[in-house]
Amino acid sequence: DVQLQASGGGLVQAGGSLRLSCVAPEFTLDDYAVAWFRQAPGKEREGVSCMSTTDGTSYLVDSVKGRFTVSSDRPKDTVYLQMNSLKPEDTAVYYCAAARTTDDVMDERSVEHWGQGTLVTVSS
Repeated sequence: DVQLQASGGGLVQAGGSLRLSCVAPEFTLDDYAVAWFRQAPGKEREGVSCMSTTDGTSYLVDSVKGRFTVSSDRPKDTVYLQMNSLKPEDTAVYYCAAARTTDDVMDERSVEHWGQGTLVTVSS
């Protein structure tokens, strides 16, 4: 079942920016770690970033460091993935996921809640 809602995807030119949002309509993201995964056409899903909504610690994979940032707005109970300097190779369906710890949330087998995915297309 889809328990998170991801939004904000779209079509953008290379070098452009998008901000993805992740919310949990039926529960609070407090005390969860939230991750962003992506799956490009013909490729396996990969973890891109994660953060703890409890203490704000975050992690980004090397391929997006310096371009993407992850943040949360606790009053809005929303986690964001700000994507700048987008490249065509960033084209993918992006999913948000939640688990109790940052280690768990980056392991697909340990994810407790998934979002439905939002498509990001970067044109060259």
